[in-house]
Amino acid sequence: MKVIFLKDVKGKGKKGEVKNVSDGYAQNFLLKQGLAVEASNANMKALEAQQNKQQVLAAEELEQAKELKEKVEKLTVELQAKAGEGGRLFGSITTKQIAEELQKKHKIKIDKRKMDLSEGIRTLGHTKFPVKLHPEVTATLTVHVKEIN
Repeated sequence: MKVIFLKDVKGKGKKGEVKNVSDGYAQNFLLKQGLAVEASNANMKALEAQQNKQQVLAAEELEQAKELKEKVEKLTVELQAKAGEGGRLFGSITTKQIAEELQKKHKIKIDKRKMDLSEGIRTLGHTKFPVKLHPEVTATLTVHVKEIN
């Protein structure tokens, strides 16, 4: 029997896949548990419509990420911190502080985990690092750290 999986079933199929399984397995387990539906013409058309909708949403998401990339690359995040001799900071500037400043000053919300800054910023001046906005879009963010007077 041909079925469309509604959820991932370990060892059998992933959500949205159409596969042939034995009639007994389909009737007694997959259909009863709500893990799959029979692959009738109506169900196949519904699956196609759902996949088309997901493609449109993914394309929109990609466009939004590209627009956000242009915004992010034009601006500079300004932060202040105490520094000692030679421009070394007491402590460091973290991605959390950068994300909060972006939200507060520029109304741009970026998750701190998307920022590819392995260690905090420990010196005064400009620092550039990549920010992953989308699996296909990476922007470069500039942070300017000034000394508190």
